[in-house]
Amino acid sequence: MHEVQEPKKPLYYYYGVALLILMCFNLLAMPYMAEKQVKNIDYGTFMTMTDDKDIGRVEIQSNQIIFTDKAEKNIYKTGPLNDPGLVVRLHEAGAKFEGQIIKQMSPVLNILLSWIIPIGIFFLIGQYMSKKMMDRTGGGNFMAFGMGKSNAKIYVKSSEGIKFSDVAGEDEAKENLSEIVEYLHDPGKYKEIGASMPKGILLVGPPGTGKTMLAKAVAGESNVPFFSISGSEFVEMFVGMGAAKVRDLFKQAKEKAPCIVFIDEIDAIGQRRDGRAMGNDEREQTLNQLLTEMDGFEGNNGVMILAATNRPESLDPALTRPGRFDRRVPVELPDLKGREAILRVHAKRVKTDGSVDFNKIARMSSGASGAELANIVNEAALRAVRAGRTAATEADMEESIEVVIAGYQKKNAILTEQERRTVAYHEIGHAIVAAEQSGSAPVEKITIIPRTSGALGYTMQVEEGDRYIVTREELENKIATLTGGRAAEETVFGTMSTGAANDIEQATKLARAMVTRYGMSDEFGMVALETEGARYLGGESYAQCSPETQTEIDREVSAIVKAQHEKALKILSANRAKLDELSQYLYEKETITGEEFMKILKG
Repeated sequence: MHEVQEPKKPLYYYYGVALLILMCFNLLAMPYMAEKQVKNIDYGTFMTMTDDKDIGRVEIQSNQIIFTDKAEKNIYKTGPLNDPGLVVRLHEAGAKFEGQIIKQMSPVLNILLSWIIPIGIFFLIGQYMSKKMMDRTGGGNFMAFGMGKSNAKIYVKSSEGIKFSDVAGEDEAKENLSEIVEYLHDPGKYKEIGASMPKGILLVGPPGTGKTMLAKAVAGESNVPFFSISGSEFVEMFVGMGAAKVRDLFKQAKEKAPCIVFIDEIDAIGQRRDGRAMGNDEREQTLNQLLTEMDGFEGNNGVMILAATNRPESLDPALTRPGRFDRRVPVELPDLKGREAILRVHAKRVKTDGSVDFNKIARMSSGASGAELANIVNEAALRAVRAGRTAATEADMEESIEVVIAGYQKKNAILTEQERRTVAYHEIGHAIVAAEQSGSAPVEKITIIPRTSGALGYTMQVEEGDRYIVTREELENKIATLTGGRAAEETVFGTMSTGAANDIEQATKLARAMVTRYGMSDEFGMVALETEGARYLGGESYAQCSPETQTEIDREVSAIVKAQHEKALKILSANRAKLDELSQYLYEKETITGEEFMKILKG
């Protein structure tokens, strides 16, 4: 666990504390110290000292009598009493009557010593410290207080940095970025022809696809300083602080050119300005300063700006226009070949037994990002350690995919016999409907072991390769497969259970997309009725139609799902004997492979 360090307080905080201490000292401590030098005695002791002629100087006030001893070493005070002969006795004792035995300094001197000189000393110390901070950070208006300083992390030249060879599965993105590396190595040949590199490159794609790693790989290949900062770090409580940080960041970058400035999650400051009266002034000022700094770059000055975001549609048009972020590099989810390459890169860091079929693992992990694939390899290594082995096997890889998809096995989950039998029929229902339809992905594995994600079982289908275009018939078959679990329960038990909740959700989502986004509706045809928002983040769709049309959409979605449900019922009724045989086999074994399933189904 990393130790969380408390943030350093700005300099003006210490100024305030010092001033408060000074005020308390002048108002409370100094009068108290002056009072402590006078000894308080009773009137009887005063009369005894007078009779003994041990009195030096005397000051008689309305509320007290202040006097010294004969040697004038000590100062005493006592309360006054009605004593008419006091003055005569004091005179006979040789006392000297003087005013202000306790000397008071002049008001001007008091103010000078108590306030002006201490404040001046604190001010000079503060100026000295401020100058040191400004010299170190290239400070601006707020640098003296540490408020406008950029928090960018600087990764300088390193022989152990990330290279393009450490990044797999993004060949197109690496090809785009390799030109930047070549320019930073040899800008002369670009100047010779009159070409200038883009001022900014925007990396866009889903989370976990390696945008930050690609930016570090560019720095590693270029062997230049790499400034890294998150967009949220620019936004401060006080208006103007973020703009000051932008100025400081680009000032440092120009001083260390050639270099790379990487701004992660740039949508935190680069969101579209919508002109609302109650906008975020701090964010907009920060964005304006960023736009100004990018416009102010001289051509070919060796400073390259990289930025990453999951929400390119939310960025301000002024930020993405030519002359600012000229080039957009998509960093999409890897394809089959890319997934296999990523798995091999991460597998180099762990011990494997050499028999792992990475192509099969890549096919089973369709739709996984680079970060998820790295997690799959790590989970396989952890599973091998738990089993007491020194190397990860293909079985470990396959199990780790299931862990990422559905969670760990719930070994303590106790299902009743009826529940286990229902789950077995449910999963076999999915598998039979999928196998009896053309164009469906082959069944790889069926299990009824509960998982921590809440699934009581699942049927894994694995495509032979990546699919980029899906037909209407294939989507309908997929919906029918999703309804196969509920159809099996109705066919065998004549009832329904809650186990089909996730199936219903996915089937409805597919049917709605067919009607509203894919133009596969018999009634509406090629009309877009919904718009997808934040597609890289799996955003919700937004309706672009009237309430009356929404009602018609709901009817057609319901009709599509109902038709495929009826198709699933027919398939299972026609294969009732195999449904019973396979369900009993799965009930006994708990987990069966696709080969075992197809052997019994076609046997």
